Amino acid sequence: MVLRLKQLSSLLIKPSGPDCNLDCSYCFYLEKADLFPKAIHRMSLDTLELLLRQAMEQSGPRITISWQGGEPTLMGLPWFEKAVEFQEKYGNGKTVGNGLQTNGLLLDTQWARFLKEYRFLVGLSIDGPEHVHDKYRLTQGRKGSWHTVAEKASLLMEEGVEVNSLSVVTDYSSQYAEEIYEYLKSLGFRHMQFIPCVETDPVDRTKAAAYSVSAEAYGRFLVDIFDLWKRDFADGMPTVSIRYFDSVFHKYVGMTAPDCTLGRTCGTYVVVEHNGDVYSCDFFVEPSWKLGNLATDRLVDMLNSDRQNEFGNWKADLPQMCQSCKWLRNCWGGCTKDRIRDPQETDPNHFCRSYMMFFEHADGDLTELAHQWRSGKSSGIRAEPGQAAPQIHGTQSRFKNSLTEMN
Repeated sequence: MVLRLKQLSSLLIKPSGPDCNLDCSYCFYLEKADLFPKAIHRMSLDTLELLLRQAMEQSGPRITISWQGGEPTLMGLPWFEKAVEFQEKYGNGKTVGNGLQTNGLLLDTQWARFLKEYRFLVGLSIDGPEHVHDKYRLTQGRKGSWHTVAEKASLLMEEGVEVNSLSVVTDYSSQYAEEIYEYLKSLGFRHMQFIPCVETDPVDRTKAAAYSVSAEAYGRFLVDIFDLWKRDFADGMPTVSIRYFDSVFHKYVGMTAPDCTLGRTCGTYVVVEHNGDVYSCDFFVEPSWKLGNLATDRLVDMLNSDRQNEFGNWKADLPQMCQSCKWLRNCWGGCTKDRIRDPQETDPNHFCRSYMMFFEHADGDLTELAHQWRSGKSSGIRAEPGQAAPQIHGTQSRFKNSLTEMN
């Protein structure tokens, strides 16, 4: 059997490592500072150039680069200007998509104009209105960050930057689905991503941390958001894009979902830390899943290494409960990181019941939408010849459409 090599098409880069100017209670990445000897973590320009030269030379005709942290804007705007310069230098005309996930605190007009000029897709972390956002997203002085982030959202939109909201769903925020949804719409967001929070308790490592959202609460949240999303349809079409619903819809029309948690296997991208170390996944930046370093190894080789293939196939190792589940092909067990933490639990994934609740509720509507999309009978829902992905709103999801030509 000949294994098909994975193409280098996506990278997640952490240029400032775990460093951040916030101290969010639920952050899983701050503790990664223990992996590195220095107190401050910054990617050097030499490492940046080596990284982008490899990325450009080893990728196909297009590549998507996600800049995350920690807080990536700690690198400063001139550093990101050099990143674009290196992409242009080594790109040879290929298409590059840049995405920036940020808490927004350091953004200003100059930043916004840069992001717009080079068509960065910005994911702004904002959990909801003040009482929701400031529950856990606190400064290092333990003060709320909501006021500043809301101002930055307005700035980005006024400057015409492509921006989506990224909201973490916790034990607290899960109670306010409608308030959060309506608040984000009031700010002007029409593309939203809701990320369920489950982290290990720092004292009892067999349990989920107190701020984690329960399976039942997240399931109710998904159902409520789905109904709100459906309520806002106009002429049979969604007016708001919800990342999870967009990804799930791919499954309903027989296509590969862009969200790696919905795939049978994973391991389709790698994570590059500030010092050039490369890891299997954002949630598994740990010694056991270190694949190598840019200084001695090639990105495309690490992506196709035995260790990375082992990581990707780990997702497909599901218990009988999953294999006999009617929703298996819609879910494929969810994200590997969310697998059982408490030995007393019987579910194979912390959010197993969440997804069951959601699909039981939404399956009929999604099936009908898929039928309309295939037949082209619904306004705006069409299967175009050669179309790469289904569209359940007027234009292709901006979570994917951040590509810009490099000359």
